[in-house]
Amino acid sequence: MAAPSEIAGRYSLERRLGAGGMSTVFLATDTVLERPVAIKLLAEHLAEDEDFVARFRREALAAARLQHPNVVQVFDSGEDPGSHRHYIVMEYVDGPSAADLLRDEKQLDLEEAMRIVRDACHGLDYAHRAGVVHRDVKPGNLLVSSDSGSTKLADFGIAKAAEQTRLTEVGSVLGTAAYLSPEQARGQEAGPPSDIYSLGVCAYQFLAGRLPHEYASLTELALKQQEETVEPVTVHRPEVPAELDRAIRVCLAREPYARYPSTLEMAQALDAGLHGEVTDSTRMLAATAEPLDDMDATRALGQTDATRALRRRTTTQAPVAPRSGAYPQTGRDAGPTKQEKRAKRRKQLSLLFAMLAVAAVIAAAVVLAQNSPSPTPGPDPVERGDVQQQVSGIKQFLRENTR
Repeated sequence: MAAPSEIAGRYSLERRLGAGGMSTVFLATDTVLERPVAIKLLAEHLAEDEDFVARFRREALAAARLQHPNVVQVFDSGEDPGSHRHYIVMEYVDGPSAADLLRDEKQLDLEEAMRIVRDACHGLDYAHRAGVVHRDVKPGNLLVSSDSGSTKLADFGIAKAAEQTRLTEVGSVLGTAAYLSPEQARGQEAGPPSDIYSLGVCAYQFLAGRLPHEYASLTELALKQQEETVEPVTVHRPEVPAELDRAIRVCLAREPYARYPSTLEMAQALDAGLHGEVTDSTRMLAATAEPLDDMDATRALGQTDATRALRRRTTTQAPVAPRSGAYPQTGRDAGPTKQEKRAKRRKQLSLLFAMLAVAAVIAAAVVLAQNSPSPTPGPDPVERGDVQQQVSGIKQFLRENTR
C-alpha cells in the first residue's frame, strides 16, 4: 500500500528521506505550526505485531522525554486514523549525516571530526542521565545541521530506557555489526559504555578512513573484537596526535569497565588529545586496559612491516583482565601440559559459542535491516545466506572439536 499523503489530519507528506526494514522516513510539513518535520512511518507488516507496536510506542515516549540541542527532538506520535499507520514526528535536520561526509571525503578534518564527536558526547550524556541508551550510534545517525553546524543524534526510536532493557529478546538487537560493542555482540544488555564504544568506532573511522576491525564475516569480526588489539590510528594517518589516538582506543576497550565512565569524560579526553594533552582518565585507563605504551614505542621506531608484525604478536596475546583458573606462565620452552591443553580447549569452545551467539544476533538485524535514513559506510551487513552458512560452519566446528 502506498504511503498516505497526510497523517493525523495535520502532517502533509512531501518526499521520502529514507527507508529501512522497520520504517520509512518522510519529509513533511506540520500544517498547524507551519514548519518542516520528519515523520517515521512504521512498516505495515509490523503493524500486526502487537508486541512490536507496544515497543514502538514505548520508545517514542522515551525519546520524547529528551530535549537537548544535540538530540533530534520527538514532537508527536500515534496511529493515523485513516491509514492505521503508526508514526513518530521528529525534528527535521537540514544537513548531511556523518555517513554522507565520509562517503564524500573518506577521512574527516581533525577539528571537524572532533566537533561531531564532542556534540554527540553531550547529547549522549544528557540521554544517559535521563536513563536512555541509544544502542545504535553510527555515522548515519549523526546529523550535521547546515544552519548551525552542530551535530544532533538521531533515531532514538530504537533506544531503550535503561529500566526497560528486559522488555525485548536478545534477537531484537539492531544496528550495523561494525558499530556494535563486544557486549552487544555477545547478546548482553547495552548500557552507556556500549554507546561509548560505538561512538569510539565512529571517531576512529572519521580519522583513519576505515573501521577498527575490518571483517569479511561475522565470525571474523567476533574473533577480532575478542582477540586483537585495535591498530593505532596513526598507522593510517600519521598526523593524528598520539594523545588523541590513545584516547580513541580507550573508547574501544573490550570490557565496558575499561572505557571512560561517561561520555563527558570521553569528550574531555578527546579534546585534550587533539591538543596533544592527556587527561587523568586516559592515563589511568590506558595503563590498565591495553598495552598502549608498547604500541606507541613500536610506532616511534617506524612503521615497517617487521615492527607491525612484532606489535601484533605481542599485543594480541595480552589479556584484558585476569581470569579465574588461568594457569601461570612458567617461561619454559616445553610443550603444553594436558591441563594447559584442556584450558585452551575450554577457551576455544567458549569463544566459538560466543561467535554462534553473534551470528544469531546479527542475523535478526539483517532481517530487520538498517533503520537509518542514511546508509552507513564501511562493510555492508552480511546477507542472510552468508549468516546461515557461517552458523552451519560454526556448528560443524563445534561437533568436530568436542568429541
